[in-house]
Amino acid sequence: MKNKKERLAVVSEILRLQVIGSQEELLDQLREKGFAITQATLSRDLKVLKVAKTPLSNGAYKYVLPPQIKPISDELTSLNFTSHGAVLSLDFSGNLAVLKTKPGYASAIAWDIDNRISHEVLGTIAGDDTVLIIPRDGVKREEITRLINLIFNEEN
Repeated sequence: MKNKKERLAVVSEILRLQVIGSQEELLDQLREKGFAITQATLSRDLKVLKVAKTPLSNGAYKYVLPPQIKPISDELTSLNFTSHGAVLSLDFSGNLAVLKTKPGYASAIAWDIDNRISHEVLGTIAGDDTVLIIPRDGVKREEITRLINLIFNEEN
């Protein structure tokens, strides 16, 4: 019997590579790959993977995976704060930084950033699990990444 982790990886792969509109279609694909599971198990797997159904232009629906979160750097994952699972990723759009956190952690992390690197960061905006970091003019991505690493390294 194949394990759950392997099954979830296969479900993700199928949904990335094919247009699947129903659980029955997905069950058929899984059976072809050697997974004999029930619809209830598949339903739980889809919930774990946070799969959603989205409409297509032709009126049909398609299962889609949530956007992938970019892994944080090895340096950041080694920090004490992230070892508790609070920080999930750091990514950039232009010079704006987006820090993903576990639900409920964003405000505390934003407060730390605002109070520890006020010269380089104009400000932050925190949701429940996301912090938007707005650097001052001229501050590069690499500097923000370095400073974020320094802030959370101090927690050790």
